[in-house]
Amino acid sequence: MIKLSEIYEAILLAIEALNSNKIRSLLASLGVVIGISIVIIMGWLINNMDRALTDTFNIIGEDMFFVDKYEWSGGGNWEKMRNRKDIKYEQTIELKEKVKSAEVIIPNLNKWGSTMTYNGENYNGISLVGTTFENAKTPAGSIELGRYYNEMEDEYGSNVIVIGNAVVKNVFKGQNPLGQFVKLNGHKLQVIGVVVKRGTVMMSFIDNQCFIPVKTFRKIFGNNFRSISAAVKAGGKANMDKVRDEVQGAMRTIRNNQPGKEDDFSINETKTFEDSVKQIKAVVYSVGIGMTMLSFLVGIIGIMNIMFVSVVERTREIGIRKAVGAKNSTILMQFIIESSILCLIGAILSIILCSLLVYGSVQVILSFNPDLTFLTPILPYELLVIATIVSIFVGILAGLMPAIRAAKLNPVDALRYE
Repeated sequence: MIKLSEIYEAILLAIEALNSNKIRSLLASLGVVIGISIVIIMGWLINNMDRALTDTFNIIGEDMFFVDKYEWSGGGNWEKMRNRKDIKYEQTIELKEKVKSAEVIIPNLNKWGSTMTYNGENYNGISLVGTTFENAKTPAGSIELGRYYNEMEDEYGSNVIVIGNAVVKNVFKGQNPLGQFVKLNGHKLQVIGVVVKRGTVMMSFIDNQCFIPVKTFRKIFGNNFRSISAAVKAGGKANMDKVRDEVQGAMRTIRNNQPGKEDDFSINETKTFEDSVKQIKAVVYSVGIGMTMLSFLVGIIGIMNIMFVSVVERTREIGIRKAVGAKNSTILMQFIIESSILCLIGAILSIILCSLLVYGSVQVILSFNPDLTFLTPILPYELLVIATIVSIFVGILAGLMPAIRAAKLNPVDALRYE
């Protein structure tokens, strides 16, 4: 059984051997530095991608889904979806009457790329949503400033508007917009509220959305808008399956979908996007693992060669140690520890370099775009632990064959070696 004193002595000998060949040891570690750096950077990127996706999913809401003509994640046959009949406003009202398990069902009449006029200047790229006062109960209607329009304003089609966060910045230049008037298609509307900032790097356009009562929307645009969608709030994540099934059944009836035929509408929720994201992650992981394995292969070969050279150079030393009673296991352990320390040095260098790179990069990126808050300037500690463990494993793997060769040396032949 190997004693702690033997391990301690092996570590000291390994450090002494590496210290006597600093340049060679550093060059041998470069392959490991590259491999570990790829592991750390890939892990950091995936971690930040997860944060960005989580922020994006939170926009929709964990108990929200949308009935629409199209599948938002881009799946399915686009040509087939385009040929579906539009969802009508009356169908969303009928859906609301039929489904009693949902907290709210809200029609959304969408008009993309509209022009808003304020103080005689036109601002393009505004997304308008005609919806009911109940939209205030959903994440899309969360108010930061002012208020949402009420049931009476909704019922009578008042000329009021609730604007997105980006509209305050772009149209009102950051000034308080409450009480101000804007024009849409020649109609004058008063700003009564501002919704909270919801946009992410993947859905920044969401902050350009503005909400007006359905009757006001139809008064301004008539039927000049794309297919309507229905926003459904289930009233809790646990209620999602029940409400989804009921909505699907009701919509099939409303749309006269025959038994055995597929739906001619799509139900969009975070789960749909998560399935698509898994495929993207699989590709990212595959590329990352391939690059990492290639780097580690180069690193292992490099360190293995260095360790073989070290065994040859210290053949006489090994013979002397064996002659005074050193066991094969002790020699084996010495060279494996030396190889592991070599790789551990590579990991430490990787952690330092990657930490500096990540911190500097994030500071520069945020100086250009402060909205990319999902980027973390500090490496997660889990990645550092993984990097350390992987480096030690690579060291054991790289040093195993040279260590076995050293352990099997005949002491008599080793003492004769010049």
